[in-house]
Amino acid sequence: MNTETKEFLSKVPAVTFGFWVIKIFATTLGETGGNAVSRTLGLGYLVGTLIFLVPLLLIVAAQIRAKGFHPFLYWGTIALTTLIGTTLADFFTRSIGIGYAGGSLVLFAFVLITLGLWYWLLGSIDIKTVVEPKAELFYWSTILFSQTLGTALGDWLADGALGFNGSALLIAGVLGGLTLLYYFTKVSHVFLFWAAFILTRPLGATLANSLDKPVEQGGLDINDITITVVLTVVMLFLLVIIPQRSGDH
Repeated sequence: MNTETKEFLSKVPAVTFGFWVIKIFATTLGETGGNAVSRTLGLGYLVGTLIFLVPLLLIVAAQIRAKGFHPFLYWGTIALTTLIGTTLADFFTRSIGIGYAGGSLVLFAFVLITLGLWYWLLGSIDIKTVVEPKAELFYWSTILFSQTLGTALGDWLADGALGFNGSALLIAGVLGGLTLLYYFTKVSHVFLFWAAFILTRPLGATLANSLDKPVEQGGLDINDITITVVLTVVMLFLLVIIPQRSGDH
């Protein structure tokens, strides 16, 4: 492996237990932060999306230009994709009015199209092959669409009979099943990674809804802005205490 490949690979963290812990906190932060801007502050879903779009483009550009793995840069990019994923999903499902089911199907199609183009043009969607800017663009595009899909899917599940807590338990159970498949079967690790990555987003969404929704709806009725500030502090703390290393997947 040449030096250039190592440099690009080093920008992507190893997928460890700590990776998933931080990812779930980031997705929960994205849900409450997106809701804080679009609903609590009353700016709306489209304006909220545009507010997050510029910093997202800037941080993705910085991530691609970076010469090594920088935890705060990487997870800052992840956090921004969850924030814009929240407002964008709500724009699709509520402002446009296609509903949770329709929004989930449309966004799932976007994820499949992005992965399909990635595979068609570069030959693989394995994270280990993200060794050039073009692959990184596909990587971050897939993450953005998967975060948006996860938001719509989480809202769809939580709006049904299971509610927020039941949906969180269901998703956690499915993630547990994916973990067993990873360790005890020969199911593609690439497929399992992306499946888990997508499903941690609705898990974060349902956990956020459990915190900020009114008590009569099964939530704790905590202010979105308060939750967002607390989660930001917790996530920064986790980035300091949880060992972070670059690595293949």
